[in-house]
Amino acid sequence: MILLLLFAFLAGFVTILAPCIWPVLPIVLSSSIAGGIGHKRPLGVTLGIMLSFTVFTLFISYLVSIFHFNPDALRTLAVVIIAFLGLTMIIPALGKKFEIFVSKLSNIFGRGPAETGSGFWPGFVTGLSLGILWSPCAGPILATIAALSATGQVSFSVLLLTLAYITGVGVPLFLFAYGGKQFVARARGVNKYTPKIQQAFGVLMILAAIAIFTNYDQTLQLDLLNRYPALGKAVNGFENSQLVTRQLDLLKGKKSAPEAKTSGLFNADYSAPDFVGIDKWLDTSTPPTIASLKGKVVLVDFWTYSCINCIRTLPHVTAWYDKYKNDGFVVIGVHTPEFQFEHDTNNVQDAIKMYGIHYPVAQDNEYKTWNNYNNEYWPAEYLIDAKGAVRRTHFGEGEYDQMEQAIQALLKESGRNVAASLSSVPDQTPQNYTSPETYIGSAKMQYYFPSGSLGNGTQTFSLSDNLSPNSFSYGGTWTINDEYAVAGSGATLNYNFIASKVYIILNSDSSAAAKVRVLLDGKIIDPAEAGADVKDSTVTVDTDRLYNIVDLHGKTESHILKLEFQTPGTQAYTFTFG
Repeated sequence: MILLLLFAFLAGFVTILAPCIWPVLPIVLSSSIAGGIGHKRPLGVTLGIMLSFTVFTLFISYLVSIFHFNPDALRTLAVVIIAFLGLTMIIPALGKKFEIFVSKLSNIFGRGPAETGSGFWPGFVTGLSLGILWSPCAGPILATIAALSATGQVSFSVLLLTLAYITGVGVPLFLFAYGGKQFVARARGVNKYTPKIQQAFGVLMILAAIAIFTNYDQTLQLDLLNRYPALGKAVNGFENSQLVTRQLDLLKGKKSAPEAKTSGLFNADYSAPDFVGIDKWLDTSTPPTIASLKGKVVLVDFWTYSCINCIRTLPHVTAWYDKYKNDGFVVIGVHTPEFQFEHDTNNVQDAIKMYGIHYPVAQDNEYKTWNNYNNEYWPAEYLIDAKGAVRRTHFGEGEYDQMEQAIQALLKESGRNVAASLSSVPDQTPQNYTSPETYIGSAKMQYYFPSGSLGNGTQTFSLSDNLSPNSFSYGGTWTINDEYAVAGSGATLNYNFIASKVYIILNSDSSAAAKVRVLLDGKIIDPAEAGADVKDSTVTVDTDRLYNIVDLHGKTESHILKLEFQTPGTQAYTFTFG
Protein backbone atom coordinates (compact mmCIF):
# COMPACT_ATOMS: atom_id res chain seq x y z
CA MET A 1 0.00 0.00 0.00
CA ILE A 2 2.89 2.36 0.77
CA LEU A 3 4.22 2.00 -2.78
CA LEU A 4 0.75 2.70 -4.20
CA LEU A 5 0.48 5.83 -2.06
CA LEU A 6 3.85 6.97 -3.40
CA PHE A 7 2.72 6.40 -6.99
CA ALA A 8 -0.52 8.26 -6.25
CA PHE A 9 1.48 11.22 -4.93
CA LEU A 10 3.67 11.18 -8.06
CA ALA A 11 0.58 10.93 -10.29
CA GLY A 12 -0.82 14.04 -8.63
CA PHE A 13 2.52 15.84 -8.74
CA VAL A 14 2.99 15.47 -12.52
CA THR A 15 -0.60 16.57 -13.17
CA ILE A 16 0.72 20.16 -13.30
CA LEU A 17 2.25 19.17 -16.67
CA ALA A 18 -0.98 17.71 -18.06
CA PRO A 19 -3.07 19.76 -20.55
CA CYS A 20 -6.21 19.11 -18.50
CA ILE A 21 -5.03 21.41 -15.71
CA TRP A 22 -3.85 24.26 -17.91
CA PRO A 23 -7.30 25.89 -18.41
CA VAL A 24 -7.67 26.38 -14.61
CA LEU A 25 -4.16 27.76 -14.02
CA PRO A 26 -5.14 31.32 -15.01
CA ILE A 27 -7.75 31.32 -12.25
CA VAL A 28 -5.22 30.01 -9.72
CA LEU A 29 -2.73 32.69 -10.70
CA SER A 30 -5.32 35.47 -10.94
CA SER A 31 -6.72 34.77 -7.50
CA SER A 32 -3.27 34.37 -5.93
CA ILE A 33 -1.78 37.72 -7.00
CA ALA A 34 -4.37 39.71 -5.03
CA GLY A 35 -3.37 40.94 -1.57
CA GLY A 36 0.11 41.35 -0.14
CA ILE A 37 3.40 39.62 -0.87
CA GLY A 38 2.87 36.76 1.59
CA HIS A 39 2.03 33.15 0.99
CA LYS A 40 -1.37 33.00 2.66
CA ARG A 41 -3.58 33.65 -0.35
CA PRO A 42 -1.83 31.03 -2.58
CA LEU A 43 -2.03 28.63 0.35
CA GLY A 44 -5.74 29.32 0.71
CA VAL A 45 -6.34 28.64 -2.99
CA THR A 46 -4.35 25.40 -2.84
CA LEU A 47 -5.98 24.06 0.33
CA GLY A 48 -9.44 24.97 -0.96
CA ILE A 49 -8.86 22.99 -4.17
CA MET A 50 -7.50 20.03 -2.21
CA LEU A 51 -10.43 19.96 0.23
CA SER A 52 -13.31 20.37 -2.24
CA PHE A 53 -11.79 18.02 -4.83
CA THR A 54 -11.39 15.31 -2.18
CA VAL A 55 -14.93 15.71 -0.86
CA PHE A 56 -16.49 16.04 -4.31
CA THR A 57 -14.62 13.00 -5.67
CA LEU A 58 -15.22 10.66 -2.77
CA PHE A 59 -18.58 11.64 -1.33
CA ILE A 60 -20.71 13.40 -3.95
CA SER A 61 -22.84 10.28 -4.57
CA TYR A 62 -23.50 9.96 -0.83
CA LEU A 63 -24.29 13.66 -0.43
CA VAL A 64 -26.72 13.68 -3.35
CA SER A 65 -28.52 10.59 -2.07
CA ILE A 66 -28.86 12.12 1.41
CA PHE A 67 -29.71 15.75 0.59
CA HIS A 68 -31.25 15.28 -2.90
CA PHE A 69 -29.60 18.35 -4.43
CA ASN A 70 -28.56 18.90 -8.03
CA PRO A 71 -24.74 18.91 -8.51
CA ASP A 72 -25.34 20.98 -11.65
CA ALA A 73 -26.54 23.80 -9.36
CA LEU A 74 -23.43 23.37 -7.21
CA ARG A 75 -21.22 23.67 -10.29
CA THR A 76 -23.10 26.78 -11.44
CA LEU A 77 -22.68 28.33 -7.98
CA ALA A 78 -18.93 27.66 -8.14
CA VAL A 79 -18.71 29.44 -11.51
CA VAL A 80 -20.66 32.42 -10.13
CA ILE A 81 -18.32 32.64 -7.12
CA ILE A 82 -15.23 32.63 -9.35
CA ALA A 83 -16.73 35.34 -11.58
CA PHE A 84 -17.62 37.42 -8.49
CA LEU A 85 -14.08 37.07 -7.12
CA GLY A 86 -12.80 38.28 -10.47
CA LEU A 87 -15.09 41.28 -10.12
CA THR A 88 -13.65 42.04 -6.66
CA MET A 89 -10.22 42.27 -8.29
CA ILE A 90 -11.50 44.74 -10.89
CA ILE A 91 -13.31 46.93 -8.31
CA PRO A 92 -10.94 47.47 -5.34
CA ALA A 93 -13.70 48.84 -3.07
CA LEU A 94 -15.77 45.70 -3.66
CA GLY A 95 -12.72 43.54 -3.01
CA LYS A 96 -12.07 45.31 0.30
CA LYS A 97 -15.68 44.83 1.44
CA PHE A 98 -15.55 41.16 0.48
CA GLU A 99 -12.35 40.57 2.48
CA ILE A 100 -13.93 42.28 5.51
CA PHE A 101 -17.03 40.10 5.12
CA VAL A 102 -14.99 36.90 4.89
CA SER A 103 -12.87 37.97 7.87
CA LYS A 104 -15.99 38.51 9.98
CA LEU A 105 -17.33 35.16 8.80
CA SER A 106 -14.12 33.46 9.88
CA ASN A 107 -14.49 35.07 13.32
CA ILE A 108 -17.97 33.58 13.66
CA PHE A 109 -16.47 30.11 13.14
CA GLY A 110 -13.91 30.67 15.85
CA ARG A 111 -10.90 31.66 13.78
CA GLY A 112 -10.19 34.81 15.82
CA PRO A 113 -9.28 38.15 14.27
CA ALA A 114 -8.15 37.70 10.69
CA GLU A 115 -5.11 39.48 9.36
CA THR A 116 -6.26 42.37 7.19
CA GLY A 117 -5.15 41.87 3.61
CA SER A 118 -3.76 38.36 4.13
CA GLY A 119 -6.32 37.03 1.65
CA PHE A 120 -6.25 33.46 2.95
CA TRP A 121 -10.02 33.08 3.19
CA PRO A 122 -10.92 34.69 -0.17
CA GLY A 123 -8.27 32.44 -1.71
CA PHE A 124 -9.76 29.46 0.12
CA VAL A 125 -13.23 30.27 -1.30
CA THR A 126 -11.74 30.39 -4.80
CA GLY A 127 -10.03 27.06 -4.23
CA LEU A 128 -13.23 25.44 -2.98
CA SER A 129 -14.98 26.53 -6.18
CA LEU A 130 -12.14 25.35 -8.43
CA GLY A 131 -12.05 21.93 -6.76
CA ILE A 132 -15.68 21.43 -7.79
CA LEU A 133 -15.05 22.49 -11.39
CA TRP A 134 -11.71 20.87 -12.13
CA SER A 135 -11.71 17.54 -13.99
CA PRO A 136 -8.16 16.12 -13.99
CA CYS A 137 -6.80 13.70 -16.59
CA ALA A 138 -7.72 10.35 -15.08
CA GLY A 139 -4.93 7.80 -15.18
CA PRO A 140 -5.41 4.29 -13.72
CA ILE A 141 -5.04 5.47 -10.11
CA LEU A 142 -7.59 8.30 -10.26
CA ALA A 143 -9.89 6.18 -12.45
CA THR A 144 -9.88 3.49 -9.75
CA ILE A 145 -10.67 6.07 -7.06
CA ALA A 146 -13.56 7.46 -9.13
CA ALA A 147 -14.97 4.01 -9.91
CA LEU A 148 -14.87 2.85 -6.28
CA SER A 149 -16.38 6.14 -5.10
CA ALA A 150 -19.20 6.02 -7.66
CA THR A 151 -20.11 2.49 -6.56
CA GLY A 152 -20.10 3.32 -2.85
CA GLN A 153 -16.84 1.51 -1.99
CA VAL A 154 -14.97 4.31 -0.22
CA SER A 155 -12.69 2.56 2.27
CA PHE A 156 -9.93 3.96 4.48
CA SER A 157 -7.41 2.81 1.84
CA VAL A 158 -9.29 4.69 -0.89
CA LEU A 159 -9.34 7.80 1.32
CA LEU A 160 -5.57 7.56 1.88
CA LEU A 161 -4.99 7.08 -1.84
CA THR A 162 -7.07 10.16 -2.65
CA LEU A 163 -5.24 12.23 -0.06
CA ALA A 164 -1.88 11.11 -1.47
CA TYR A 165 -2.98 12.06 -4.99
CA ILE A 166 -4.38 15.48 -4.08
CA THR A 167 -1.31 16.25 -1.92
CA GLY A 168 0.79 15.55 -4.99
CA VAL A 169 -1.38 18.00 -6.93
CA GLY A 170 -1.21 20.60 -4.16
CA VAL A 171 2.58 20.89 -3.88
CA PRO A 172 3.33 22.11 -7.46
CA LEU A 173 0.06 24.04 -7.54
CA PHE A 174 1.08 26.04 -4.45
CA LEU A 175 4.57 26.64 -5.88
CA PHE A 176 3.01 27.87 -9.13
CA ALA A 177 0.58 30.20 -7.32
CA TYR A 178 3.14 31.52 -4.84
CA GLY A 179 5.89 31.88 -7.45
CA GLY A 180 3.58 33.78 -9.81
CA LYS A 181 2.48 36.06 -6.99
CA GLN A 182 6.07 36.78 -5.97
CA PHE A 183 7.13 37.47 -9.55
CA VAL A 184 4.34 40.00 -10.12
CA ALA A 185 4.92 41.65 -6.73
CA ARG A 186 8.72 41.93 -6.97
CA ALA A 187 9.38 42.44 -10.69
CA ARG A 188 11.20 45.71 -11.33
CA GLY A 189 9.11 48.41 -12.94
CA VAL A 190 5.91 46.48 -12.31
CA ASN A 191 5.02 47.70 -8.84
CA LYS A 192 3.53 50.99 -9.99
CA TYR A 193 1.24 49.04 -12.36
CA THR A 194 0.15 46.50 -9.75
CA PRO A 195 -3.47 47.78 -9.48
CA LYS A 196 -3.88 47.64 -13.26
CA ILE A 197 -2.29 44.19 -13.40
CA GLN A 198 -4.66 42.99 -10.69
CA GLN A 199 -7.65 44.32 -12.64
CA ALA A 200 -6.40 42.63 -15.81
CA PHE A 201 -6.17 39.35 -13.94
CA GLY A 202 -9.69 39.95 -12.63
CA VAL A 203 -10.93 40.21 -16.22
CA LEU A 204 -9.01 37.01 -17.04
CA MET A 205 -10.66 35.29 -14.09
CA ILE A 206 -14.15 36.28 -15.29
CA LEU A 207 -13.37 35.10 -18.82
CA ALA A 208 -12.14 31.78 -17.44
CA ALA A 209 -15.37 31.41 -15.43
CA ILE A 210 -17.41 32.04 -18.60
CA ALA A 211 -15.32 29.48 -20.48
CA ILE A 212 -15.99 26.88 -17.79
CA PHE A 213 -19.72 27.67 -17.68
CA THR A 214 -20.01 27.29 -21.47
CA ASN A 215 -17.70 24.21 -21.46
CA TYR A 216 -15.28 26.03 -23.75
CA ASP A 217 -12.50 24.99 -21.34
CA GLN A 218 -13.15 21.40 -22.45
CA THR A 219 -12.70 22.45 -26.08
CA LEU A 220 -9.42 24.09 -25.11
CA GLN A 221 -8.36 21.01 -23.17
CA LEU A 222 -9.19 18.77 -26.15
CA ASP A 223 -7.16 21.02 -28.45
CA LEU A 224 -4.20 20.83 -26.07
CA LEU A 225 -4.46 17.04 -25.86
CA ASN A 226 -4.55 16.83 -29.64
CA ARG A 227 -1.57 19.17 -29.98
CA TYR A 228 0.48 17.42 -27.31
CA PRO A 229 -0.65 13.75 -27.26
CA ALA A 230 2.80 12.49 -26.22
CA LEU A 231 2.74 14.74 -23.15
CA GLY A 232 -0.67 13.45 -22.09
CA LYS A 233 0.52 9.85 -22.38
CA ALA A 234 3.82 10.57 -20.62
CA VAL A 235 2.08 12.13 -17.62
CA ASN A 236 0.12 8.95 -16.83
CA GLY A 237 2.51 6.46 -18.43
CA PHE A 238 4.26 5.27 -15.25
CA GLU A 239 0.86 4.38 -13.74
CA ASN A 240 0.55 1.52 -16.25
CA SER A 241 3.36 -0.47 -14.65
CA GLN A 242 2.59 -3.98 -13.48
CA LEU A 243 3.38 -2.99 -9.90
CA VAL A 244 0.69 -0.28 -9.91
CA THR A 245 -1.78 -2.55 -11.73
CA ARG A 246 -1.37 -5.33 -9.16
CA GLN A 247 -1.79 -2.90 -6.26
CA LEU A 248 -4.95 -1.42 -7.82
CA ASP A 249 -6.30 -4.94 -8.41
CA LEU A 250 -5.86 -5.66 -4.70
CA LEU A 251 -7.65 -2.43 -3.84
CA LYS A 252 -10.55 -3.43 -6.11
CA GLY A 253 -10.57 -6.96 -4.68
CA LYS A 254 -9.47 -8.55 -7.93
CA LYS A 255 -6.97 -11.36 -8.43
CA SER A 256 -3.97 -10.27 -10.46
CA ALA A 257 -2.86 -12.07 -13.59
CA PRO A 258 0.40 -14.07 -13.52
CA GLU A 259 3.43 -11.82 -13.36
CA ALA A 260 4.85 -11.11 -16.78
CA LYS A 261 8.33 -12.27 -17.75
CA THR A 262 9.45 -9.75 -20.30
CA SER A 263 11.80 -10.69 -23.12
CA GLY A 264 11.59 -8.67 -26.32
CA LEU A 265 8.24 -9.37 -27.97
CA PHE A 266 7.20 -11.73 -25.19
CA ASN A 267 5.83 -10.58 -21.85
CA ALA A 268 4.63 -13.87 -20.32
CA ASP A 269 5.67 -17.48 -19.82
CA TYR A 270 3.17 -19.77 -18.10
CA SER A 271 1.10 -22.84 -18.96
CA ALA A 272 -1.97 -21.95 -21.00
CA PRO A 273 -5.30 -22.52 -19.22
CA ASP A 274 -7.77 -24.77 -21.03
CA PHE A 275 -11.20 -23.98 -22.48
CA VAL A 276 -13.73 -24.94 -19.82
CA GLY A 277 -17.49 -24.59 -19.35
CA ILE A 278 -18.13 -23.67 -22.99
CA ASP A 279 -21.86 -23.49 -23.82
CA LYS A 280 -21.46 -24.08 -27.54
CA TRP A 281 -18.69 -24.26 -30.13
CA LEU A 282 -19.41 -22.50 -33.42
CA ASP A 283 -17.78 -23.16 -36.81
CA THR A 284 -16.14 -26.39 -35.64
CA SER A 285 -17.32 -29.97 -35.22
CA THR A 286 -14.40 -30.93 -32.98
CA PRO A 287 -14.05 -28.75 -29.87
CA PRO A 288 -10.35 -28.01 -29.39
CA THR A 289 -8.37 -28.27 -26.17
CA ILE A 290 -4.99 -26.84 -25.31
CA ALA A 291 -3.57 -30.40 -25.38
CA SER A 292 -4.99 -31.08 -28.86
CA LEU A 293 -3.44 -27.84 -30.15
CA LYS A 294 0.12 -28.72 -29.04
CA GLY A 295 2.50 -28.26 -31.97
CA LYS A 296 0.58 -25.23 -33.24
CA VAL A 297 0.84 -21.54 -32.40
CA VAL A 298 -2.48 -20.44 -30.95
CA LEU A 299 -4.04 -17.01 -30.45
CA VAL A 300 -6.92 -16.97 -27.96
CA ASP A 301 -9.01 -13.85 -28.57
CA PHE A 302 -11.62 -12.84 -25.97
CA TRP A 303 -14.27 -10.65 -27.57
CA THR A 304 -17.95 -9.77 -27.60
CA TYR A 305 -19.82 -8.63 -30.67
CA SER A 306 -21.16 -5.27 -29.43
CA CYS A 307 -17.80 -4.04 -28.10
CA ILE A 308 -16.39 -1.31 -30.37
CA ASN A 309 -12.84 -2.02 -29.22
CA CYS A 310 -13.29 -5.68 -30.21
CA ILE A 311 -14.82 -4.69 -33.54
CA ARG A 312 -11.79 -2.53 -34.37
CA THR A 313 -9.45 -5.41 -33.43
CA LEU A 314 -11.23 -8.16 -35.41
CA PRO A 315 -9.92 -7.17 -38.89
CA HIS A 316 -6.37 -7.71 -37.62
CA VAL A 317 -7.16 -11.05 -35.99
CA THR A 318 -8.98 -12.40 -39.05
CA ALA A 319 -6.15 -11.17 -41.33
CA TRP A 320 -3.55 -13.01 -39.23
CA TYR A 321 -5.61 -16.20 -39.34
CA ASP A 322 -6.08 -16.04 -43.10
CA LYS A 323 -2.37 -15.30 -43.62
CA TYR A 324 -0.83 -17.94 -41.33
CA LYS A 325 -3.46 -20.70 -41.03
CA ASN A 326 -1.51 -22.93 -43.44
CA ASP A 327 1.67 -22.44 -41.40
CA GLY A 328 0.43 -24.02 -38.17
CA PHE A 329 -1.35 -20.98 -36.75
CA VAL A 330 -4.75 -21.28 -35.06
CA VAL A 331 -7.11 -18.65 -33.69
CA ILE A 332 -9.70 -19.52 -31.06
CA GLY A 333 -12.30 -16.82 -30.50
CA VAL A 334 -13.85 -16.87 -27.04
CA HIS A 335 -17.09 -14.90 -27.11
CA THR A 336 -17.81 -13.88 -23.53
CA PRO A 337 -20.96 -11.70 -23.40
CA GLU A 338 -21.08 -8.39 -21.58
CA PHE A 339 -24.86 -8.02 -21.88
CA GLN A 340 -27.69 -10.53 -21.64
CA PHE A 341 -28.71 -10.31 -25.31
CA GLU A 342 -25.16 -11.30 -26.30
CA HIS A 343 -25.85 -14.80 -24.94
CA ASP A 344 -28.03 -15.52 -27.97
CA THR A 345 -26.32 -17.94 -30.36
CA ASN A 346 -28.07 -16.51 -33.42
CA ASN A 347 -26.75 -13.04 -32.63
CA VAL A 348 -23.22 -14.37 -32.27
CA GLN A 349 -23.50 -16.30 -35.55
CA ASP A 350 -24.74 -13.16 -37.31
CA ALA A 351 -21.68 -11.29 -35.96
CA ILE A 352 -19.36 -14.09 -37.12
CA LYS A 353 -20.71 -13.69 -40.65
CA MET A 354 -20.65 -9.90 -40.50
CA TYR A 355 -16.98 -9.73 -39.49
CA GLY A 356 -15.74 -12.56 -41.73
CA ILE A 357 -14.63 -14.88 -38.92
CA HIS A 358 -13.59 -18.33 -40.22
CA TYR A 359 -11.96 -19.80 -37.12
CA PRO A 360 -13.68 -21.64 -34.19
CA VAL A 361 -15.60 -19.47 -31.73
CA ALA A 362 -16.53 -20.64 -28.24
CA GLN A 363 -19.62 -19.25 -26.50
CA ASP A 364 -18.40 -18.67 -22.97
CA ASN A 365 -21.76 -17.53 -21.61
CA GLU A 366 -21.00 -18.54 -18.03
CA TYR A 367 -17.55 -16.88 -17.95
CA LYS A 368 -15.91 -20.22 -17.13
CA THR A 369 -13.04 -19.87 -19.61
CA TRP A 370 -12.85 -16.12 -18.94
CA ASN A 371 -12.25 -16.86 -15.24
CA ASN A 372 -9.90 -19.75 -16.02
CA TYR A 373 -7.71 -17.27 -17.90
CA ASN A 374 -8.15 -14.72 -15.11
CA ASN A 375 -9.22 -12.31 -17.84
CA GLU A 376 -10.69 -8.85 -17.21
CA TYR A 377 -10.81 -7.17 -20.63
CA TRP A 378 -12.53 -6.97 -24.00
CA PRO A 379 -10.65 -7.50 -26.24
CA ALA A 380 -7.87 -9.62 -24.73
CA GLU A 381 -5.36 -11.74 -26.61
CA TYR A 382 -3.26 -14.63 -25.33
CA LEU A 383 -0.58 -15.95 -27.70
CA ILE A 384 0.40 -19.56 -26.98
CA ASP A 385 3.51 -21.29 -28.33
CA ALA A 386 3.72 -24.81 -29.79
CA LYS A 387 4.53 -26.25 -26.36
CA GLY A 388 1.35 -24.86 -24.78
CA ALA A 389 2.77 -21.86 -22.91
CA VAL A 390 1.29 -18.35 -22.96
CA ARG A 391 4.14 -16.21 -24.27
CA ARG A 392 2.47 -12.86 -25.00
CA THR A 393 -0.64 -11.12 -23.71
CA HIS A 394 -2.23 -7.91 -24.88
CA PHE A 395 -5.34 -6.15 -23.60
CA GLY A 396 -7.31 -3.58 -25.57
CA GLU A 397 -6.50 -2.20 -28.98
CA GLY A 398 -3.18 -1.46 -30.65
CA GLU A 399 0.27 -3.11 -30.81
CA TYR A 400 -0.80 -5.03 -33.91
CA ASP A 401 2.64 -5.08 -35.51
CA GLN A 402 4.22 -6.38 -32.32
CA MET A 403 1.63 -9.15 -32.02
CA GLU A 404 2.14 -10.24 -35.63
CA GLN A 405 5.91 -10.20 -35.16
CA ALA A 406 5.43 -12.41 -32.07
CA ILE A 407 3.24 -14.80 -34.12
CA GLN A 408 5.97 -15.00 -36.78
CA ALA A 409 8.67 -15.58 -34.16
CA LEU A 410 6.75 -18.45 -32.50
CA LEU A 411 5.99 -20.04 -35.88
CA LYS A 412 9.71 -19.94 -36.74
CA GLU A 413 10.47 -21.30 -33.27
CA SER A 414 8.20 -24.27 -34.06
CA GLY A 415 10.08 -24.97 -37.30
CA ARG A 416 7.86 -23.11 -39.77
CA ASN A 417 9.27 -20.83 -42.43
CA VAL A 418 7.21 -17.63 -42.68
CA ALA A 419 7.86 -14.31 -44.42
CA ALA A 420 8.73 -11.26 -42.30
CA SER A 421 6.26 -8.96 -44.05
CA LEU A 422 3.43 -7.57 -41.93
CA SER A 423 -0.27 -7.29 -42.75
CA SER A 424 -1.49 -3.97 -44.12
CA VAL A 425 -4.73 -3.68 -42.13
CA PRO A 426 -5.01 -0.05 -40.93
CA ASP A 427 -4.92 0.63 -37.20
CA GLN A 428 -8.24 2.27 -36.25
CA THR A 429 -7.31 2.79 -32.60
CA PRO A 430 -8.25 6.40 -31.64
CA GLN A 431 -5.10 8.49 -31.25
CA ASN A 432 -6.73 11.45 -29.54
CA TYR A 433 -8.54 11.73 -26.23
CA THR A 434 -12.17 10.57 -26.43
CA SER A 435 -15.05 10.29 -23.98
CA PRO A 436 -15.01 7.09 -21.90
CA GLU A 437 -17.29 4.10 -22.42
CA THR A 438 -20.52 5.02 -20.64
CA TYR A 439 -23.05 2.50 -19.29
CA ILE A 440 -26.73 3.43 -19.27
CA GLY A 441 -27.77 0.69 -16.83
CA SER A 442 -27.44 1.20 -13.09
CA ALA A 443 -24.96 -1.58 -12.30
CA LYS A 444 -21.97 0.13 -13.96
CA MET A 445 -23.28 3.68 -14.23
CA GLN A 446 -20.54 6.28 -13.63
CA TYR A 447 -21.20 9.27 -15.86
CA TYR A 448 -24.86 10.05 -15.22
CA PHE A 449 -25.46 13.76 -14.65
CA PRO A 450 -26.32 15.22 -12.20
CA SER A 451 -26.21 12.59 -9.45
CA GLY A 452 -23.68 10.04 -10.70
CA SER A 453 -25.84 6.94 -10.12
CA LEU A 454 -29.48 5.85 -9.99
CA GLY A 455 -31.60 3.13 -8.50
CA ASN A 456 -33.69 0.75 -10.60
CA GLY A 457 -37.34 1.31 -11.52
CA THR A 458 -39.52 3.60 -13.63
CA GLN A 459 -38.71 7.29 -13.22
CA THR A 460 -39.45 10.58 -14.99
CA PHE A 461 -36.57 12.98 -15.60
CA SER A 462 -36.05 16.59 -16.61
CA LEU A 463 -33.30 16.75 -19.22
CA SER A 464 -30.30 18.80 -18.03
CA ASP A 465 -29.42 21.77 -20.26
CA ASN A 466 -25.92 22.26 -18.86
CA LEU A 467 -24.22 18.88 -18.96
CA SER A 468 -20.76 18.37 -17.56
CA PRO A 469 -18.29 17.13 -20.20
CA ASN A 470 -18.27 13.35 -20.70
CA SER A 471 -21.63 12.82 -19.03
CA PHE A 472 -25.19 11.97 -20.03
CA SER A 473 -28.64 12.90 -18.79
CA TYR A 474 -32.09 11.33 -19.09
CA GLY A 475 -35.24 13.14 -20.18
CA GLY A 476 -38.81 11.86 -20.07
CA THR A 477 -39.80 8.49 -18.64
CA TRP A 478 -37.31 5.62 -18.33
CA THR A 479 -37.27 2.27 -16.60
CA ILE A 480 -33.78 1.73 -15.23
CA ASN A 481 -32.38 -1.81 -15.02
CA ASP A 482 -28.95 -3.16 -14.09
CA GLU A 483 -27.74 -3.56 -17.69
CA TYR A 484 -29.88 -1.12 -19.63
CA ALA A 485 -32.64 1.50 -19.53
CA VAL A 486 -35.98 1.13 -21.32
CA ALA A 487 -37.42 4.20 -23.06
CA GLY A 488 -40.93 5.27 -22.11
CA SER A 489 -43.04 8.32 -22.90
CA GLY A 490 -41.03 11.28 -24.23
CA ALA A 491 -37.75 9.49 -23.56
CA THR A 492 -34.55 11.34 -24.54
CA LEU A 493 -30.83 11.04 -23.84
CA ASN A 494 -28.32 13.89 -23.90
CA TYR A 495 -24.55 13.31 -23.99
CA ASN A 496 -21.79 15.92 -23.87
CA PHE A 497 -19.13 13.95 -25.77
CA ILE A 498 -15.60 14.38 -27.10
CA ALA A 499 -14.96 12.04 -30.03
CA SER A 500 -14.91 11.61 -33.78
CA LYS A 501 -17.38 8.73 -33.77
CA VAL A 502 -20.22 7.87 -31.38
CA TYR A 503 -21.78 4.43 -30.98
CA ILE A 504 -24.62 3.14 -28.81
CA ILE A 505 -25.87 -0.37 -28.14
CA LEU A 506 -29.64 -0.50 -28.71
CA ASN A 507 -32.28 -3.20 -28.62
CA SER A 508 -36.05 -3.28 -28.98
CA ASP A 509 -38.56 -5.45 -27.16
CA SER A 510 -41.06 -4.78 -29.94
CA SER A 511 -41.63 -7.03 -32.94
CA ALA A 512 -41.49 -3.94 -35.15
CA ALA A 513 -38.34 -1.89 -35.69
CA ALA A 514 -37.87 0.98 -33.22
CA LYS A 515 -37.03 4.54 -34.26
CA VAL A 516 -34.56 6.92 -32.59
CA ARG A 517 -34.07 10.46 -33.88
CA VAL A 518 -30.56 11.98 -33.68
CA LEU A 519 -29.78 15.66 -32.99
CA LEU A 520 -26.39 17.33 -32.68
CA ASP A 521 -25.98 20.62 -30.82
CA GLY A 522 -29.75 21.14 -30.75
CA LYS A 523 -30.29 20.59 -34.49
CA ILE A 524 -31.26 17.62 -36.62
CA ILE A 525 -27.96 15.93 -37.43
CA ASP A 526 -26.44 16.87 -40.76
CA PRO A 527 -26.06 13.88 -43.14
CA ALA A 528 -22.35 14.72 -43.41
CA GLU A 529 -21.99 14.12 -39.64
CA ALA A 530 -24.41 11.19 -39.32
CA GLY A 531 -23.10 7.72 -38.54
CA ALA A 532 -23.45 4.74 -40.83
CA ASP A 533 -26.66 3.59 -39.08
CA VAL A 534 -28.45 6.95 -39.39
CA LYS A 535 -30.77 7.51 -42.34
CA ASP A 536 -32.73 10.76 -42.62
CA SER A 537 -31.63 11.68 -39.07
CA THR A 538 -33.16 8.46 -37.69
CA VAL A 539 -31.74 5.17 -36.41
CA THR A 540 -33.85 2.10 -37.14
CA VAL A 541 -33.32 -0.44 -34.36
CA ASP A 542 -34.02 -3.77 -36.03
CA THR A 543 -31.70 -6.00 -33.99
CA ASP A 544 -29.76 -5.84 -30.74
CA ARG A 545 -26.31 -4.55 -31.67
CA LEU A 546 -23.94 -1.59 -31.74
CA TYR A 547 -25.17 1.38 -33.83
CA ASN A 548 -22.91 4.10 -35.27
CA ILE A 549 -24.82 7.37 -34.82
CA VAL A 550 -22.17 10.11 -35.28
CA ASP A 551 -19.20 10.20 -37.66
CA LEU A 552 -17.11 13.39 -37.84
CA HIS A 553 -14.66 11.74 -40.25
CA GLY A 554 -11.52 11.93 -38.17
CA LYS A 555 -12.20 15.27 -36.44
CA THR A 556 -12.23 14.76 -32.67
CA GLU A 557 -14.59 17.46 -31.36
CA SER A 558 -16.86 18.30 -28.46
CA HIS A 559 -20.63 18.32 -29.13
CA ILE A 560 -23.97 17.80 -27.40
CA LEU A 561 -25.74 14.71 -28.72
CA LYS A 562 -29.48 14.29 -28.17
CA LEU A 563 -31.39 11.08 -28.91
CA GLU A 564 -35.19 11.14 -29.07
CA PHE A 565 -36.68 7.67 -28.59
CA GLN A 566 -39.82 7.57 -30.69
CA THR A 567 -40.69 3.94 -29.91
CA PRO A 568 -41.47 3.02 -26.28
CA GLY A 569 -39.70 -0.15 -25.22
CA THR A 570 -36.37 0.66 -26.89
CA GLN A 571 -33.47 -0.48 -24.72
CA ALA A 572 -30.27 1.58 -24.42
CA TYR A 573 -27.18 -0.17 -23.03
CA THR A 574 -23.96 1.78 -23.45
CA PHE A 575 -22.24 4.61 -25.33
CA THR A 576 -18.79 4.03 -26.83
CA PHE A 577 -16.56 6.40 -28.76
CA GLY A 578 -13.93 6.44 -31.45
